[in-house]
Amino acid sequence: MTNVADVTLHEINELIDNDRLVLPTLPEVALRARETAEDPNASASDLAKVINNDAAMTARIIKVANSPIMRGAREIEDVQMAIARLGITCISNLVTGLAMEQMFQATSEFIDKTMRKSWHHSTEVAGIANVLCKHYTKLKPDQATLAGLIHEIGILPILTYAEESNKLTDPMTLQKVISAIHPQVGVKILKSWDFPKELVEVPQNYAQFDRDTGSEKADYVDIVMVANLQTYLNKPEHPYMQKDWATISAFTRMGLTPNMSDSVDEDLSAEMDAAMAMLQNS
Repeated sequence: MTNVADVTLHEINELIDNDRLVLPTLPEVALRARETAEDPNASASDLAKVINNDAAMTARIIKVANSPIMRGAREIEDVQMAIARLGITCISNLVTGLAMEQMFQATSEFIDKTMRKSWHHSTEVAGIANVLCKHYTKLKPDQATLAGLIHEIGILPILTYAEESNKLTDPMTLQKVISAIHPQVGVKILKSWDFPKELVEVPQNYAQFDRDTGSEKADYVDIVMVANLQTYLNKPEHPYMQKDWATISAFTRMGLTPNMSDSVDEDLSAEMDAAMAMLQNS
């Protein structure tokens, strides 16, 4: 299987390098939102105009701003109010993350199902990452949310390759290939999107459980790693549940015990559920 993964990675890299398998690009609303947020001369009103041009994104942002974990005293009625409540950077990160959902779609039923499953898992990781970040670190929850949403972004070109080449049609083989090579592909994508270094590192390292950062402080990789493990707590058959979590230093940097069920109380668990629901388009 390693050989299949290596051959596939080599083929995909060749396709990308020769512009025959184009890396996914961010949807226009995400690109324009990021450009506006990074422009020192742009205002909250400018960002609101960008988002308001996309009716579906406008509705999503208002929904998120009114979700239980974001909600304030007043109900958010429009994007301008959401930006005033949450800030330009936070809203830009949310637009970027939420816009990516439309990328996780394909024409063939099998590949489409695989993409949607990956996106659903990414929203779960992102919701948990948001809450863990808020309660256990001094990092930015909106950045942690985005880190969760992009941690499996590398599967997109792999699934595009599988669909267009009609290869990797066996689900088990496809999953093993994805697991083996999506981190490297994810790094390529995020670099092409000019994402910050702390996010580019996430796909490559979130499953490197022996990772030693040389620091006592948690980073976004740690948050996504712990959040991802959290999603498997009720799946005892998963390989991650067979690992000795006590050896994973990310928990120490997060100030958590490896037994997540002991670390997370009912209120925090409910907050995680709310954060996941906030990101799911239903």
